[in-house]
Amino acid sequence: MGTMQHFALMARYNAWANARLHGCVADLPEADYRRDVGLFFGSVHATLNHILLVDRLWSRRIRGVDPGIHTLDQILCDDFASLRAAQRAEDENLIALVNGLDEARLATTVRHRRLVGGHEAEARIGHMLTTLFNHQTHHRGQVHAALTQAGLSPPGLDVIFFIDETGAGAAKS
Repeated sequence: MGTMQHFALMARYNAWANARLHGCVADLPEADYRRDVGLFFGSVHATLNHILLVDRLWSRRIRGVDPGIHTLDQILCDDFASLRAAQRAEDENLIALVNGLDEARLATTVRHRRLVGGHEAEARIGHMLTTLFNHQTHHRGQVHAALTQAGLSPPGLDVIFFIDETGAGAAKS
């Protein structure tokens, strides 16, 4: 599997994992959804909001568009229904973004301003995408643990489950 195929697989996996996780979050009582349960951003809501925020931040940087994001805890959506819809749209935008890239573009360096510290930085697009996908996995894991602690049974989110369920990445003969 080449680099472009890998990123395309990860973009589709990302949408699948978010949808599965959101399906379980929908069963979480509102009080538990909002409660500070010790996640890095406190609550399940704040953590899901942060995932959406960082997706927008990196994808817009890659596109060369001002992300309009000023802090890592900026609230983009104040309720689960709008957050879920916004994440679904962002996931589709990310799939389209990745599908529009090629190897040469992945190696392109993008300058941006870091939110933490406010200094100018630069990164290759391929590294930005790797960061985005790794970031998603990290915070989805936190939400997964919070759902388990709340007595729910969150779904498995491993990439191999996505491949098994969807046939994505099937070996070509």
